[in-house]
Amino acid sequence: MTKRQVANPAREEGFAPLGDYAAIGEGRSVALIALDGAIDWWCAPSMDSPPLFDRLLEPEVGGYFSLTPRGDYRVERHYRNNSNVLETTFITRDGKARITESINSNTAGRLPWCELARRVEGLEGEVTFDICFHAGTHTETVSPWLQETAIGRIYNIGHLMAMLRCSDDVEINECCDRYARATLVSREGQRSMVALLATEGQPLAVPSIESIDERIEVSDFAWRDWVEKLDFDGEYPEWVHRSALALKFLLYSPSGAIAAAATTSLPERLGGDKNYDYRYAWVRDACLVIKAFVHAGAIEESQAAFSWLTRTIRRHGPDMRVCYTLQGELIPAETYPALTGYKHSQPVRVGNNARDQIQLGMYGDLLATATLFIDAGHIIDLNTARLLGDLANQCADRWRVRDAGIWELPGDYHHYTHSKMNCWLALTNAVQLAEQGHIEPTWKKRWERERDRIAEWVETHCWSEARGAYVFHEGVEGLDAALCLTYRFGAEVNRERMLSTYRAIRQELGRGALIYRYSGAHEEEGAFVACSFWMVEALAALGEQEEARALMDEALEATNGNLGLLTEMVDPSTGEHLGNVPQGLSHLAQICAANALSGRVVEGAHG
Repeated sequence: MTKRQVANPAREEGFAPLGDYAAIGEGRSVALIALDGAIDWWCAPSMDSPPLFDRLLEPEVGGYFSLTPRGDYRVERHYRNNSNVLETTFITRDGKARITESINSNTAGRLPWCELARRVEGLEGEVTFDICFHAGTHTETVSPWLQETAIGRIYNIGHLMAMLRCSDDVEINECCDRYARATLVSREGQRSMVALLATEGQPLAVPSIESIDERIEVSDFAWRDWVEKLDFDGEYPEWVHRSALALKFLLYSPSGAIAAAATTSLPERLGGDKNYDYRYAWVRDACLVIKAFVHAGAIEESQAAFSWLTRTIRRHGPDMRVCYTLQGELIPAETYPALTGYKHSQPVRVGNNARDQIQLGMYGDLLATATLFIDAGHIIDLNTARLLGDLANQCADRWRVRDAGIWELPGDYHHYTHSKMNCWLALTNAVQLAEQGHIEPTWKKRWERERDRIAEWVETHCWSEARGAYVFHEGVEGLDAALCLTYRFGAEVNRERMLSTYRAIRQELGRGALIYRYSGAHEEEGAFVACSFWMVEALAALGEQEEARALMDEALEATNGNLGLLTEMVDPSTGEHLGNVPQGLSHLAQICAANALSGRVVEGAHG
C-alpha cells in the first residue's frame, strides 16, 4: 500500500471514479473524499442518516464539501501509518500544501457531535484553494436555510444543524441558504483549518479552532494505539491492520452493530439496476466481521458486535431477520428517490427488501460465530446459550425448505448448496457446543441425526459428476463461489469433492485472481472481491498452502487500487472499482485469508 499519485484527477459528467475515494470516520459516520479534495458522500450524524453530502449519486444538485487547488496540480495521498487519518498533498506550479483530514474523536471516544476537520499546511510557495460547502437536501425532501447567530452562521437541513468553522485566514466570499464559498491562500509555514460541525435534534457545541486542530492528533493517536494493541502475529500484517481499520469504520459504536458498507446504491455494474442500500447490519456480514475481529485480536469489537447481534435477534425473535438497522430496528421497505444515481445507474435505493427473505445460511453463521468466540477464550451468557439452542432447533426443523440463498437473488427460492452446507455447519457447531457444556444438551442427539441427514442430502442432490463439483443449487449445473465459505464441510465430509469444486470455480468463475460470485454473474456485475480471499482461506484450510499463497499475492495486487480501501467488486477487464464502499465483506475476507495462511485457522469457525 503506497501513496496514490495522480495529476489533475478528472471527473466524467461530474462523477469521480469509485477507486478515487478515500474514507474518514469515527465509528458513527463515514465520509468519502475524492482525489480532487471534494467530500461527495457523508451521512451525518450516522451512516444510515439521510446524506448531508450526496453528490456521489447526484452530481448536478447533490451536496458536497470541496477544498480544491486552483489551476493544474498533482495530488499525492496516503493514510498515516496504522491510522485512519488521511494526508493529501497538492502540488501546483506555485507551491505545495498538505491537507490532513479526520472525523475527530476525543480521548474518551467519539464526540457528542460530528466534527469533520481539514487542516491545511503550506509546505512550499503558495497554493490557492477554492472552498465550497454545498448542503444536500435529503433527496429533495428538505430545504436548507441559513441562521445568523451571535457565534456564527448555522445551516439548518431538516433536523440537522451544521456549522462551518474556519481559521481567520479563510476568506468567505459568498454565503446563502444553500451554500458557502470561500478562498484560502496557503503559504509556506502557514497552518489553517476548515472544519464542519454537525448535530441532529440536539444543541450544538462550538469548540475553538485550536481544539479542533488538536483533536486530529488525538484521533490519530487513538487509531494507532488501537492497531498496536491488536493481537495478530501472522503473515501480511500491514494488510490485516489496514482492513481492520476499514472494518472499524463500519462498527457503529453507539450500538455495536456492523454496517455492511457505508454507502447506498453504488452499482455492481455501471448502468445496471443491482444497486443496493448496504447501510444496515446483516446477520451474515456481522458474523463474518466478528470472525475477522477475533482473528485480528480485536476483543472489544468482537464482544460488542456479538452482544448486539444476539440481543437484537432475541428482541425481534423468534425468527432471525436477514438484516436490521444500526439501532437494532427493523429495516424499512425500499423506496426510490428520484436521483440520477452513480454514473446514471438506477434505481437509487433507501431501505432493503432483503429484510423479508428466508436465508437458512444464517444459522451456520451464528452458531459458528458462537463457537469461534468461545474457542478464542470468551464466555457466552445464559440468554445467548438459550438463543443458540433455539436456533439449532429451528435449523433442524427448517433445513429442508427452499430459501433465497446468500446472494439474495430475486425470484423463486431454491435448495441452495451453500445454505444446506451452512445448516450442516450450524448443527455441527451446536453438537460441539453441547458436548462442551456451553448450551443445553437435551436435543444433541437430534442435532446429530439431522446433521448427518443434511450431509447425505448434499452428497445426493448437490454434487454433479459431469461438473466434478458441488453445484449452485439442486437442479442446475452452475457453480457458486460462496462454497469457499464452507470448507469445513469438505474437511469433515468429502475433501476431494470440495477441492474439485474449488478447481472448477477457479476455472469457470475466475478471471486471474478475481472471481465472480456464481455462473452467469459476469454478464451482470463485476468480480466479487471477497470471493478471491475466501478462496485463499478455503485452499489454505484444506492444506493447499502453495496455491493459496500464490492466489493471495495475486489478489492483493488485483484489488489494491486505493490505499488498501476495498469496494465490493472490481471489473476484471478494466480494473474499475464497483459497488458500495468501504465494503465489509471484502475487508473481512482479506483478514481471514491472511489468518489462514498464517496457520491460525480456528476449526469451529466458518468453513
